[in-house]
Amino acid sequence: MESIVKRIEKLRKLMKEKNIDIYLIPSSDYHQSEYVGEYFKSREFISGFTGSAGTVVVTCDQAGLWTDGRYFIQAEKQLKGSGITLFKMGEENVPTYSEYINQNLKNNQTLGFDGKVLDAETILDLKNNFGNKNIVLEDRYDLIGEIWEDRPALPMTEVFVLDEKYAGESFESKLSKLRTKMGSLKADIHILTSLDDIAWLFNIRGRDIKNNPVTLAYALISMDKAILYIDRKKINNEVEQYLINNKIEIKEYFAIYEDVKNIQEETVLLDKEKVNYLIYNSIKGTILDRKNPTTLMKACKNSIELENLRNSHLKDGVAVTKFMYWLKSNIGKIDMTEISVSEKLENYRKEQELYIEPSFNTISAYEANAAMMHYSANEKSNSILYPRNLLLIDSGGQYLDGTTDITRTFVLGDCAREIKEHFTLVLKGMLSLSKVKFLYGARGTNLDILARKPVWERGIDYKCGTGHGVGFLLNVHEGPQGIRFQTNPQVLEEGMTITNEPGVYIEGSHGIRLENELIVKKAEKTVFGQFMEFETMTYAPLDLDGVIPEMLENDEREFLNKYHKMVFEKLSPYLTIEEKEWLKEYTREI
Repeated sequence: MESIVKRIEKLRKLMKEKNIDIYLIPSSDYHQSEYVGEYFKSREFISGFTGSAGTVVVTCDQAGLWTDGRYFIQAEKQLKGSGITLFKMGEENVPTYSEYINQNLKNNQTLGFDGKVLDAETILDLKNNFGNKNIVLEDRYDLIGEIWEDRPALPMTEVFVLDEKYAGESFESKLSKLRTKMGSLKADIHILTSLDDIAWLFNIRGRDIKNNPVTLAYALISMDKAILYIDRKKINNEVEQYLINNKIEIKEYFAIYEDVKNIQEETVLLDKEKVNYLIYNSIKGTILDRKNPTTLMKACKNSIELENLRNSHLKDGVAVTKFMYWLKSNIGKIDMTEISVSEKLENYRKEQELYIEPSFNTISAYEANAAMMHYSANEKSNSILYPRNLLLIDSGGQYLDGTTDITRTFVLGDCAREIKEHFTLVLKGMLSLSKVKFLYGARGTNLDILARKPVWERGIDYKCGTGHGVGFLLNVHEGPQGIRFQTNPQVLEEGMTITNEPGVYIEGSHGIRLENELIVKKAEKTVFGQFMEFETMTYAPLDLDGVIPEMLENDEREFLNKYHKMVFEKLSPYLTIEEKEWLKEYTREI
């Protein structure tokens, strides 16, 4: 903590030199990415908090970190002794960081931030909240960069083309649809800065962000040009030829900052939540603020993508099931830790065809550690596993034919009746959401109660959403769809993929999460309208050792038994005789 305190002192000295009264430090990069490369971890550098989401505000005598319920326990531990106050987002009587800034900034004072890492929407909202106060916005300085002596370099990984046999649609086809949408909106130019949208549109991928197969780039699309702004060192001869064949103009990565200054009279389509403030503020033309059309196009997977995804989930299920067999067979017989079992699971994934890397940092959490939703084991916290209680593993893989995300909570031995009750409540919520049929037009907000009802009835809740979209060889968290009781306006469309992951988290005791991925599909159409349903595409057993069968209703039991029958049929051809016999027991009817 001594180093954190000294860093904040250095930051305050710089703030004073540049007449900045409050400095704002987000978690994002130049593209508003959820997960960022090492170069962009400024918020982590200045606070010591390692979670993926959080915002730091520093004044001349105070400092605060805002983060959400996934990280409350972790943040309290990591901020201890730093002098930084934790503000628990969404909790009663806790101001937002915007409200805090407004309360602490006086008339004629200055708010400083790096205009390349804060989205335009955030800054415009802040300006609106200032009301009649005369507040100076200073967007030129990356003050963290000035005190970060050994800052890592910007990533420089090679780009590769995603073959159409995986993507299911050509760049030319996607571009044509995008331009049709631009025409309907009367937009002359579309600026794309979100890395997953760019990767999807151009059918390219990279390794610039760990576990996220994207490359740092910007894109500018007009009715007659498609410009990709990217460091040319990342482009090999094969990729260059692909770009030339598709009439894609290549410009240097930072050239967009000069090009946007030349936009004077055109109508520019962009998403203020995705485009950084510096780009937004440089445009003199008419700005049309809309969600990127590519975001919804990308979320609705085509038939080839869906077939590839089913195949990647089959391979992933084989890896997870082999791991579960190994874990159950060896717990208490050989030494195991949270980190060692995580590495073992990774080795099983590496055996699968077309595997690239994990889709996020694996969460391997034993006993009380699992109560921290996004716990990450390190050398200090790395718990030894014993043949008792629960191990939660949330993990996933990036394959050339898809992205996976799966959570299983394993029973390692004896555990209290209450823990098994909680396990069964989580299972009930998961099954309820899995088997629902709903009328087209429903949002994830309408369905969230199905997953929460069993735990709510016990006076328990989980401080996160129930489900998120998942990309195709892209980000493991993909919008616009989601399942959470907080308002989400996005209708669940055919072809969307989404997770189903209710949980129970009891601080100091245990954490339980069960997660499958679902495909949104059409069911029957009647005089009442088009009905929709989910197809489960995660294939791995749910640990029956944690289930209290009498707590399940008949329809829940029936759905679980059918799911386990499917799991056995799909996975057994890829298992050894011993693994197959074990799987038969763990997918038995109950």
